[in-house]
Amino acid sequence: MTRRAARPARRGSRLAALAAATLSLALLGACSQDAEEAGATDELVEPSASAGSSDAGAGKDHHDAEAVGGKKLRPGERRVTVSMDEAYTPASPTSTGTDDYRCFLIDPQLEKPAFLTGTHVLPGNPEVVHHVILFKVEPDEVERAEELDAGEEGPGWTCFGGSGLQTAPGEALTDSDWLAAWAPGGEETVTKPGHGVRLDKGSRVIMQVHYNLLAGPQPDVSATQLRLSSRGKGMTGLETLLLPAPVEMPCREGHDDSRLCDREASLLDLRGRIGPDGDKTANLLHQLCGMGWEPGEHTECLRTFNEPMTIHGVAGHMHLLGKEIKIELNPGTPRARTVMDIPVWDFDDQGGIPIDPVRLRPGDQVKVSCRHSQELRDRLPAFEGQPDRYVVWGDGTTDEMCLGMLTVSKP
Repeated sequence: MTRRAARPARRGSRLAALAAATLSLALLGACSQDAEEAGATDELVEPSASAGSSDAGAGKDHHDAEAVGGKKLRPGERRVTVSMDEAYTPASPTSTGTDDYRCFLIDPQLEKPAFLTGTHVLPGNPEVVHHVILFKVEPDEVERAEELDAGEEGPGWTCFGGSGLQTAPGEALTDSDWLAAWAPGGEETVTKPGHGVRLDKGSRVIMQVHYNLLAGPQPDVSATQLRLSSRGKGMTGLETLLLPAPVEMPCREGHDDSRLCDREASLLDLRGRIGPDGDKTANLLHQLCGMGWEPGEHTECLRTFNEPMTIHGVAGHMHLLGKEIKIELNPGTPRARTVMDIPVWDFDDQGGIPIDPVRLRPGDQVKVSCRHSQELRDRLPAFEGQPDRYVVWGDGTTDEMCLGMLTVSKP
């Protein structure tokens, strides 16, 4: 399947859109316009007492938004609205950056297993909220998440790069536990009928919010509506696979007099903006992909999967210097197939792309490839006043990524 940009890219039109950052195929994929079924009626469910907001009126506003904009519920579905316990005012964890990634533990109070079949993120303060990612917390991980929450002052905890639950180096690169993602302009997302993400009894959700501080520190109380299905029989479970590739972009000839054009200096700056682990992913990706350190504006990563699965949706993510991105199956073989091709990257259009189901067999390979361009620094407002730098993988707005995503089901 080939996807082409429908309009010229508006890169940087809301710096934050970085956020898009990591968009996860709408709701773990395959968002369907045919999701609504005739005869279904909306059921409004009040937020649980333990997950309500201490911000006066916040719960009411979120609830009204649901009544106005929510898609019809299907048989067996209900909505639960969960929000941050209290207002949070973002701040750079290193006092030098302009980004804050904060994770909040929320409790949908699941008294029995359910399937997550849709989400609707409700940002409390759009001036500072630039994207949101939801992560699943298994029952046996709840205690660890509560320890992270209690380990820092104020609500939530700092969580660049993931939810913070991963303990092994690089684990977040392959085991995402993503439930959904939202960026400015996003609406309620719904899986195609009969598909969803299984949540066991006692599961919780981490709401990771990316705050951009260019508008100044302002308090926020954000919420999320979860569409839950009580159906079990016949449901197909979904999950997200991440396909990251390393980024190693040198400065351009004639623009290489900045001290940050040195790779090590750029990595040191990244740690200063994000924290002591800020550069780990940039290095670990070379191990994951089995690649050397050759710098350039093109990058790729070939992965082999050793279990059967079915792909239902695809998506790509880059930041402001992205030019094109592609996902291919079994490249260079008679079974080669391109499932996503975006030849003109549009930073403001990072939604997931549903595809007809494609089966992968054990031993099949998937390749993500990207092309970036340092020349875009001269054209985008986000880089005004920013020194030229050697660009590596990073979470900041002016860092870069090359990330493919697959929404899959497994036997």
